[in-house]
Amino acid sequence: MIRAASKKDHRPKRDAVEIARDVLKIEADAVRALVERVDERFAAAVKLIVGSRGRVLVSGVGKSGHIARKIASTLSSTGTAAYFVHAAEASHGDLGMIESGDVLIAISYSGASAELLEILPQVKRRGAKLIAMTSNADSALAREADVVLDVKVDKEACPHNLAPTASTTASLALGDALALALLDARGFSAADFAHMHPRGALPDQARARHALLRVADVMRGGPDAPSVTADASAMQAVVEMTRGKIGMTAVLDDARRVLGIFTDGDLRRALEKRVDFATSRIQTLMTPAARTIAPDALAVEAVHLMETHKVNQLLVVDAQGRLIGALNMHDLFRAKVI
Repeated sequence: MIRAASKKDHRPKRDAVEIARDVLKIEADAVRALVERVDERFAAAVKLIVGSRGRVLVSGVGKSGHIARKIASTLSSTGTAAYFVHAAEASHGDLGMIESGDVLIAISYSGASAELLEILPQVKRRGAKLIAMTSNADSALAREADVVLDVKVDKEACPHNLAPTASTTASLALGDALALALLDARGFSAADFAHMHPRGALPDQARARHALLRVADVMRGGPDAPSVTADASAMQAVVEMTRGKIGMTAVLDDARRVLGIFTDGDLRRALEKRVDFATSRIQTLMTPAARTIAPDALAVEAVHLMETHKVNQLLVVDAQGRLIGALNMHDLFRAKVI
């Protein structure tokens, strides 16, 4: 097979120092341009978060996803409970983390990211509020948002104006501004910061310390771990999921050994099949291969398992496979393991 020769860029090579200076100037100009666009919409975003009863979720795809993760981390370390939700994973069960009273910050420069748009109806249906960070005020994302924050830039630092560079810098800077405005609104003091970072102001040191936590230190045990027996009806399982508020319930035998798990994803699939929830047994609808972990495992091992298997919950079991607790991604965020 003969491949066509790719077109070469025959422009003369530029000095590396010159390129670096141009990139920094373009990105600095992009952030500087935001100053004039911070207006009552920004104040409305702060008011919306301060007045919410729940938590802040930050989501995005691709480079915007990386920025979203950092913004969530900054919010959490400055007094606003927040965590990152991957938009692509949200439609596969992670939406169970979203509750009425939460606020979702959705980051998409185009405002047309399919993964984000797909989850918006469910976010709205669950009663959560939406803050959009986008460059396109006429986009589908902006039209659905309660508040729109403009992160438009004149151009990317990339010479082809393709790679997200100035735009991601602008989004990150606006996220920092939001976090610090919330810090001030909540009266979050230096003493509060020291309490959250007792070994100093370096997040890596705090993360290393929290990484030594065991699953037993952060799991939900006893009645806080939702469970039903295998002969329970699907409706009973849904009621238990609702009570547990972590988007799942364990399915057990009479000796409390784990037989499976019933998640938001299983529930959605059952609804699509028009299952009769009053008569169907949960054993016929559950996922039998539930992911489990031991209580003495390191919490960071739980993170690795969740990321490897793309799940948001783990069941904690003893050596005989009996349920003793449950764990979801938010528990790990709350414990600062992530």
